[in-house]
Amino acid sequence: MFVALAFFALIIELMVGYPDRLVRAIGHPVIWIGKLINLLDHGLNRARSSAGDDKQGATGSRIPGVFALIILLAVVGAAAFAAQSALLLLPFGIIPAALAASSLLAQRSLYDHVARVASALESGGVTAGRTAVAHIVGRDTASLDEAGVARAAIESLAENFSDGVVAPALWLAVGGLPGGALYKAANTADSMIGHRTPMYEHFGWAAARLDDLLNLPASRLSALLLVAAAALTSRESAAGAWAAIRRDASRHRSPNAGYPEAAMAGALGLKLAGPRVYGGVSVDDAFMGEGRRDATAADIRAALALYRRADALLMAIIGAVAAVLIALA
Repeated sequence: MFVALAFFALIIELMVGYPDRLVRAIGHPVIWIGKLINLLDHGLNRARSSAGDDKQGATGSRIPGVFALIILLAVVGAAAFAAQSALLLLPFGIIPAALAASSLLAQRSLYDHVARVASALESGGVTAGRTAVAHIVGRDTASLDEAGVARAAIESLAENFSDGVVAPALWLAVGGLPGGALYKAANTADSMIGHRTPMYEHFGWAAARLDDLLNLPASRLSALLLVAAAALTSRESAAGAWAAIRRDASRHRSPNAGYPEAAMAGALGLKLAGPRVYGGVSVDDAFMGEGRRDATAADIRAALALYRRADALLMAIIGAVAAVLIALA
């Protein structure tokens, strides 16, 4: 178990994040993983060789995608294991290992990106809000009104709390740097190739299914953390969050995203999710929550405050488990 490593990584990432100048100098693990996925996509995805051609993209085998995923996980896992082994040989090696592991978390950057949407709405109106939210969501934003921008930001905050914070922290705690890196590889692969399009319907199938599986425990835990965080103040409703989870979460088109989104919606008295437009195509989905649809920048601020409390609870739990394990060692 690497619970202490996960705890220190959470502290480091919350304090300093991943500096932009470091991204410019050496890149970021997600960028490196993304480049490998792109190479595998271009080299093994048969749908690419028949793009614009007839029907091969829609009828191809899943085997090349499974093979690509195995290569990706083998390379990333081996690199992360080698890095962790070398770092832990150093004096107080858990600190440099935690520094490396912190690059797999997104507490600070998630808060900053969502806060920019609230600031943009407050200072520049809906046009500025659309520009800001387009950096964190995949849906079409050009036609969103102020409420649509605010809901999109809050939904992104809820979902990314699960797969950008809770999930990597859990897999770091279970498997150390290799565990966190393998999760990040699967999650990045899903975001790049796990789409239900002719190009990726088959090639990205394995990545999408693995990501669903790896995010299952974190999505449920993130929802519970949001419920607990809502119970810490009278401004939000823990009962509403719990009711929304039980009523709505399983109806979401994603097997995982519905849990934190429903919790966030119920806690804040909002109605999130529902139909959205991606690439000009309307995608139907169930609503999460039974509250207001007219969300504002103030609701984004409230969601960020709830997120911070839930994140603090996550850190407290992991820290407490680490302390107990160290005491028993």
